[in-house]
Amino acid sequence: MRAVLSLLLTLVCWGASAAPKPNIVYILADDLGFAELGCNGSDRYKTPHIDALANSGVRFTRFYTVPLCGPSRALILTGRYGFRSGAVTQDACKTIIRMGEKAEVMIPTVLKQAGYASAMIGKWGQLTPSGDPSDWGFDHELYYKGSGMYWNSKVAKPMSEGGEVRGDPDTYVLDGKNIKVKDEEYIPDLLHKDATAWLEAHKAGPFFLYYSLSHVHGEILPTPDSAPAPKGESNAQRAQRLLADNITYMDKLVGKLVAELERLKLRENTLIVFMGDNGSTKSAAVDATIGGRRLEGEKGSMKEGGGLVPFFAAWPGVMPSGKVNANVADASDLLPTFAEIAGAPLPTGRVIDGRSLVSQFKGDTKSPRTWAFCQLSNNYYVREAGWKLDQSGTLYDMKDAPFQEVAVAADTKDEAAVAARTRLSAALTGLNPAAGYKDEVGDGSGRSGNKEEKKKKTKKPKEAK
Repeated sequence: MRAVLSLLLTLVCWGASAAPKPNIVYILADDLGFAELGCNGSDRYKTPHIDALANSGVRFTRFYTVPLCGPSRALILTGRYGFRSGAVTQDACKTIIRMGEKAEVMIPTVLKQAGYASAMIGKWGQLTPSGDPSDWGFDHELYYKGSGMYWNSKVAKPMSEGGEVRGDPDTYVLDGKNIKVKDEEYIPDLLHKDATAWLEAHKAGPFFLYYSLSHVHGEILPTPDSAPAPKGESNAQRAQRLLADNITYMDKLVGKLVAELERLKLRENTLIVFMGDNGSTKSAAVDATIGGRRLEGEKGSMKEGGGLVPFFAAWPGVMPSGKVNANVADASDLLPTFAEIAGAPLPTGRVIDGRSLVSQFKGDTKSPRTWAFCQLSNNYYVREAGWKLDQSGTLYDMKDAPFQEVAVAADTKDEAAVAARTRLSAALTGLNPAAGYKDEVGDGSGRSGNKEEKKKKTKKPKEAK
């Protein structure tokens, strides 16, 4: 009997050790605000495929990132706040450290230690001057160098017709080779086709897919499903109609990706994480309402509508379904989360600001952090569930967020406010952002540096761990 039990135990242990490592698919939408998804209560937009995916897992309602594309992506991929990595502005993202003793380490390099193949498909944007995705550890890359990209310049509408061509819309990069975009090619479909082909080729796993969507960055152009413009349509009406079309098309592509994972019999062993890279654009924020109310702030602002983004995760059989998590979290948490799932060690010799979300993905209501941090240029804040404290020392009552944030008088005697200021001040003191990288040449918006000082580098601190 003991021999039989011993054999059974051996078989069980062998089976557990031989279980395939989970795959990770990370979908990053571009300029998609919190209020532009149906599952978050959007008044205007219908996103049935994304909603179904969100409802099959855990949806976060207080997830924050940098309110601008480049610094947000740097935070996501390094797990380190901008004052540590240098990615405090769009321009500064071009020079984040890739080589040397203090080199930054991105997610694919971390996961490679655990045997993961990785692909970067989609927008690489402001990170391009600091190196191609392959320079940062990705095994496969298909990316474009602009911001939003949908059609080549021959097909895209010119500004005189309400459109705009951004970046280099006639070519994309496939594993180091520049390829011309054909007239009939719709870039989001091209990205989807490459993503599904890569999944097919790597279905034996484990793999990490960083799927960085074109949708819904401007200039918004018609999708293959868009109807002809109605007669007499104004530019404002056109913008509203096409944004809705693009959100619908994005939703369709997400549904097709999930269906492909199911076809390949990969869905049960794949974690899918969906996120927006920053809040709604200023023009879109007006229509991005929940219960008739728009969020305070938008892309580029340090208000709630800038850094609060849609975020959820779904993993059949591992995560509960239909859960809503109201804990605060931020984009630095992704690297340690993916590292824990893969069984990979974190980078050493540097501060990793993120905290793994794995326990919360599995249904735990407790969080290893009580605040989230957000920085753009030299502006920053720490955010609790009910309060926010910024770099100027202003405390905000956030009980009506994301629709309103109310500045609290500095001399208030309210006990809850005084206690919140004490907690959040301690958090900022511990972080000490002022001692890190600074934006010395910009205008404070975090976008581009002062034109006369364009060639100057972002000032480095004496020690940037």
